Amino acid sequence: MPSGGRYNFASHLQAWGPGVRPPVPLAEARAYCERFAREHEENFPVLSFAVPARLRPHFAAVYAYCRWADDLGDEIPHQDQSLELLDWWEEELRKVYDGLPTHPVMIALRPTVEEFHIPAEPFLHLLAAFRQDQTVKRYASMDELLGYCQWSANPVGRLVLYLLSSATPDNIPLSDAICTGLQLANFWQDVRVDYLDKGRIYIPADRLQKHRLTEQSMAEPTDPSTWKELLRELVDEADEWLVEGLPLARRLRGRFSIMTAMFAEGGRGILRRIRKENYNVLSARPRLNRWDRAGVVGRAIAYTAGF
Repeated sequence: MPSGGRYNFASHLQAWGPGVRPPVPLAEARAYCERFAREHEENFPVLSFAVPARLRPHFAAVYAYCRWADDLGDEIPHQDQSLELLDWWEEELRKVYDGLPTHPVMIALRPTVEEFHIPAEPFLHLLAAFRQDQTVKRYASMDELLGYCQWSANPVGRLVLYLLSSATPDNIPLSDAICTGLQLANFWQDVRVDYLDKGRIYIPADRLQKHRLTEQSMAEPTDPSTWKELLRELVDEADEWLVEGLPLARRLRGRFSIMTAMFAEGGRGILRRIRKENYNVLSARPRLNRWDRAGVVGRAIAYTAGF
């Protein structure tokens, strides 16, 4: 099992791809998931900060499932191979619900699904989004993009709610709003990276047309001010989603209240940074500095304290 060092998904796939190894005991499967999650500590700090020891194996299993699925969609160089591997991952998932799972992530996931009564839909919706990424590189309208967010982002928040025994009809829409807002904030932060490195454009075509902009102009040196109004519009809309979902933080208990507020405020921090850099996302990727991060923490604490 790979452990430590720089994350390399290819090594995980080589070790645990289709038919590579026989099933392992639950304790070994859970240990793999925790090591796998810790390889992404910068993206998954809750294992060391917010999650009580009793819940860590469950969070690690869910995270490992989501990250494996994401990497099968994003780290495989050939589209056909990626789709085949996503189909294999779905087959492994279905064994969690009806059969005997063989992959360590699925072995670890099964008792989590059973204990927290997690339906298959959030897991399957993520796979639908990663399959869509293989074939859909452009979005005609904001409605289309928001539909994608329903599959690519919102299931993650719902899975966390299940792990917190808080997946109620009142909480789910708030979680969806935060996850959609975070997804949009990341899209507007990564406009240049998505286009140049992945060939994807998440800015809806009708918004480009509205502002008399073209896809070709994204690759050409242009006056950043020509994009300012469009990005201002998109950033403000993403912020509205995050503000809409923020009350979820006050509905959750303990450290998860602060963590939820930090995730929402982290997305808002990205949007503030885009504004401070005058919406110039085509030249460089806006990044939070230490003062931005301190502000995120401060705002999250203040919000959960009722200020």
